[in-house]
Amino acid sequence: MAKDSPQLSDVLRCPQAPVDLNNINTGATPQAPGDKEKTLKEFAPMAEELSELQERLFARGCTNPDEARRVLVILQGLDTAGKGGVVRHVFGLVDPQGIHHHSFKAPTDEELKHDFLWRVRKALPGPGMLGVFDRSHYEDVLVARVDNLVEKKVWKERYGLINEFELELAAEGYNIIKCFLHISPDIQKERLQARLDSPAKYWKYDPSDLDTRSKWPDYLAAYNDLLSRCNPDVAPWYIVPSDHKWYRNWAVGRILLETMRSMRLTWPPAGFDVAEEKERLSNA
Repeated sequence: MAKDSPQLSDVLRCPQAPVDLNNINTGATPQAPGDKEKTLKEFAPMAEELSELQERLFARGCTNPDEARRVLVILQGLDTAGKGGVVRHVFGLVDPQGIHHHSFKAPTDEELKHDFLWRVRKALPGPGMLGVFDRSHYEDVLVARVDNLVEKKVWKERYGLINEFELELAAEGYNIIKCFLHISPDIQKERLQARLDSPAKYWKYDPSDLDTRSKWPDYLAAYNDLLSRCNPDVAPWYIVPSDHKWYRNWAVGRILLETMRSMRLTWPPAGFDVAEEKERLSNA
């Protein structure tokens, strides 16, 4: 990659409205260091830098939680897009004690008694934490819309509520990274077939995945709308081509690294007299 190349986060930044995912290549590998083998070799140096930045973030959360920053990564995508793979291969690169991972399933009876953002607020990462949402509040303008779980008026109002919510988080010191893992129908079919062909993958297969697949155009339309309506600079969407797992993982890791670099994280200063403590230790 040339030194004057734009950052990957600029290249994969979701375009401004209107968005049409049909025009975005799911098999592309922009700015990849090379083929699969060469790209995978880049994980070691990326992991080293990410680990230090995440430790700085965590350290500041431990020493000064009132002023500590937070990072929230939101992963969205159709079935088999690879949200779990990203969690394992990218967020497995850093210290797990500084990671807050939450996977959103169908809302419980208790959650349904509250507004749709109630359970999301409860799952937000604390000071100094790197939070990862596997699915998120965007399910409430996706599944709720496609499956007609609420009236059109209700889900349409949620776009504005989501924008207000994310603006509030940004003002509170959250750095928000939203990644849409974009796959093709053909690749999804291959991955579903692989789950049916291997007993070791049966647990990953859900018969309802085929029901969701049958609504592919509806889901793509719903994603086009949310990407168009909820894409402010303080909470940007990135469209990550995800037909190639190796590229998907590298790209999300790279975007995370670029974001954390931009935060200019430093180690917290000592809350004690260093010279005095060195003197005490030498005499201990």
